[in-house]
Amino acid sequence: MPGLLRGVARTAVVAGTATAVSNRVSRRQAGRWAQQDAQQAGAYAEPAAPPPPAAPPAAAAPAAPTMEEKLDQLKELATLKEQGVLTDQEFAAQKARILGS
Repeated sequence: MPGLLRGVARTAVVAGTATAVSNRVSRRQAGRWAQQDAQQAGAYAEPAAPPPPAAPPAAAAPAAPTMEEKLDQLKELATLKEQGVLTDQEFAAQKARILGS
């Protein structure tokens, strides 16, 4: 019986040692993998967003309507007034707007 007990004890020691070593190797390897992942994540990280494009130059102010264009607009307004689409007050307001520009 002492030989059997000695064999079981030896097996327990060997198994315990093997488990401890295996766990330590696993933790060390996991640490290395985590470190590699962190380095690769830094290398493969998306680049910073590019700066927004410069604002386009301001559009040129629309050219003032010519006298002919103003006359055409006034004729259209007069037609709308005659048709009853515009009231006298609306006609006067639009006429002032056209002549003021």
